[in-house]
Amino acid sequence: MGRIMNAGRKRARLVVVGNGMAGMRTVEELLKLDPDLYEITVFGAEPHGNYNRVLLSPLLAGDKQVDEIMLHPRAWYAEHGIVLHAGDPVLRIDRQRRVVIARSGHEVSYDRLLLATGSTPFMLPVPGNRLPGVVGFRDLQDVDTMLAAARGGGRAVVIGGGLLGLEAAYALTRRGMDVTVVHVAASLMNQQLDEEAGRLLKESLERAGLAILLEAQTAAIVGTEKVEAVRFADGSELPADLVVMAAGVRPNTALAREAGLYCERAIVVDDTLQSYDPRIYAVGECVQHRRATFGLVAPVWEQARVCAAHLAGAGHRRYVQAATATRLKVTGIDLFSAGDIAGGADSEELVLRDRHAGVYKRLVLAGGRVTGAVLMGDVGDGPWYFDLIQRGADVSHLRERLLFGEALCTTT
Repeated sequence: MGRIMNAGRKRARLVVVGNGMAGMRTVEELLKLDPDLYEITVFGAEPHGNYNRVLLSPLLAGDKQVDEIMLHPRAWYAEHGIVLHAGDPVLRIDRQRRVVIARSGHEVSYDRLLLATGSTPFMLPVPGNRLPGVVGFRDLQDVDTMLAAARGGGRAVVIGGGLLGLEAAYALTRRGMDVTVVHVAASLMNQQLDEEAGRLLKESLERAGLAILLEAQTAAIVGTEKVEAVRFADGSELPADLVVMAAGVRPNTALAREAGLYCERAIVVDDTLQSYDPRIYAVGECVQHRRATFGLVAPVWEQARVCAAHLAGAGHRRYVQAATATRLKVTGIDLFSAGDIAGGADSEELVLRDRHAGVYKRLVLAGGRVTGAVLMGDVGDGPWYFDLIQRGADVSHLRERLLFGEALCTTT
């Protein structure tokens, strides 16, 4: 049974395009502020409620079941008086009439529109990338495709040595496949880790049964009726029964562009998450704010809070980009990365290596302040280093002890 509404107030119509984590978090925040302000309609491309996309890797590995990763089952929408059109994506926005038109032909009018269309996997533009057996790693259907392939065993090639690719590769290994990770760069997770940490990670993953192929340029996916191999720029080939494209994502802006909204790399929004059309807001991986796009949960949650406040008419908040720290667990290996890990001509490095314990720490300092940190194996002091980075704290007097963590540095 739905909630009892305030009958004395005519409610405005809010349509949410995208039933993923960003859009539904915004709806949650809005309901906290004013649960009766809007008649809310949600359109989603997938035929189910909202789930935690971050947990697709544990689902693929068999550590989670589908019901365990669901954030908002269908009953939740009904309980909150929200109309859900699952499996019926919006294909067109008519900004003059202020309506959205779904694939089914269903039209819904809006007073405010929230775009949360997320991102799409980047499928390498090479011959054969549409063959059966080539899949992204973005949704439940992708997981089902990979699980079906894994039941037959065989060989998988995962293209992309970032976090998502490594998680997919490890999960498929646990499912019994012979897996090779192919990465175009010289070290794994090169966006988050320096070369030394990437090398140590590679060694750990190889001990866990993964094959790693670095500096490999994919030229084509080979096959007739289905994928049979991956061919590289040097002419060599790697046999494959399954190819997983995990080489990054692209903001999903097709709907916004077709509607004439201003987009660059993504939908351009201001500090209130409002697009160039004052009736249309956008949040999550589909937005561009001050030239930046977003892929981590923390900034998206903050966007949801700010956007909800403005949708509720409590528009005192502004979205401000903040430094983010990445704490990851790749196949049981703890990793932490924050700040500028590359450094510059005026920076210095403090490095601790303990091969036996599997610990690697590297701090980048400039002007007596910590500007970057990479930790592997022992990441307990990561939040403390991140706080030092954010505050720009002078650590000159701690230099000799800094690598050994907060406990030793704060002992008098």
